[in-house]
Amino acid sequence: MAIIITDECINCGACEPECPNNAIYEGADDWRYKDGTSLKGKVVLPNGKEVDAEEAQEPISDEIYYIVPDKCTECQGFHDEPQCAAVCPVDCCVPDDAHVETEEELLGKQRFMHPDA
Repeated sequence: MAIIITDECINCGACEPECPNNAIYEGADDWRYKDGTSLKGKVVLPNGKEVDAEEAQEPISDEIYYIVPDKCTECQGFHDEPQCAAVCPVDCCVPDDAHVETEEELLGKQRFMHPDA
């Protein structure tokens, strides 16, 4: 499953540089599927959604840092644990029950976004 940042976030930004998928953004910032990945142009995500990887997407939160579920792999394929949770000083990076995925699905997303990794 993806990780979510709860409203206990103090906007310290410690999590953002730790994400190997560049799935974490500051509140109110637009995001793109291409950011920190190998994705370019029109792509079909592993979940079947068709997107333009270079098109700006609406922020998920205007208040606090947020994690894009389509880009979060819980650091599978990179680290033994989610790095955002490991560095968060207030423990507000927690599993997102609304985006449950198996380890195989997470690794599939990782390989899709980083085929040369």
